[in-house]
Amino acid sequence: MSDYQKQTVQWFPGHMAKTRRLIKESLPFVDLVTEIVDARIPLSSSNPELAEMIGSKPRIVLLNKCDVADEKTTAKWVEYYKKNGMYALPVDCRSGKGLNAYLPLVREVLKDKIQRNTDKGMVGKPLRVMVVGIPNTGKSSFINKMAGRNRAKVADKPGVTRSNSWFAVGNGVELLDTPGVLWPKFEDKEVGDKLAFIGSVKDEILDSETLAVRLINVLRNGYSDRLTERFKITGFDDKEDYEILEMIGRKRGMLISGGEIDCERASVMLLDEYRGGKLGRLSLEFPE
Repeated sequence: MSDYQKQTVQWFPGHMAKTRRLIKESLPFVDLVTEIVDARIPLSSSNPELAEMIGSKPRIVLLNKCDVADEKTTAKWVEYYKKNGMYALPVDCRSGKGLNAYLPLVREVLKDKIQRNTDKGMVGKPLRVMVVGIPNTGKSSFINKMAGRNRAKVADKPGVTRSNSWFAVGNGVELLDTPGVLWPKFEDKEVGDKLAFIGSVKDEILDSETLAVRLINVLRNGYSDRLTERFKITGFDDKEDYEILEMIGRKRGMLISGGEIDCERASVMLLDEYRGGKLGRLSLEFPE
């Protein structure tokens, strides 16, 4: 087994335990939970403990970054969630695409609750929604877009949102922001890889060349045409993954003294271009 295959993600941010506690403490005060996942990897970007933590609370899943995921695959995910008793909505939290359907969906999901409030003489009582999501799936961007002001801190680095905040977003709905959720250990190496591909794991955890080689392995087996289109490389079927990285580096002119290829620079570029959607709309997970 090569070093590229051996390296695994083992990361436990200190605020994880605090997040679990905050979710459990806040649940009695909310009517619904909205989970934000990455549309390219809905399962890997979902916290496996969430269902157990929230119990019977209704859940809406926002398939964020749908603009860089394969459209047909995303539609299949919406059906998958529906069959499993959840509501899913493809969105892009940065541009706001799809978000106009969010508040009507909240009211539809909670229509029985709204009716009970009305029967008790509490017309217009705010509907409270807890927003959760692992780092870098777009939770802060979603809250900023819904609240209409840049009050939630947004960054493309994991672990930025660390405090509990409420945001009134109109139509009688209030959102509760919570710290980013990430489980302590990736038992499945593929899950860790996929999260690292999209930037949900700190880049310092995995060597960029290791990660780029693993991404090339995924792309060559599912989207080899994208490698050809983007990097103008051909005839790599019999090449090792690392050799393909070298081909990409050479094609982009990333050379150091003696004509050697700067594979670290090529790796960073490949990961950046994948994360930026420059390789096209790619989904890396599919519903059963």
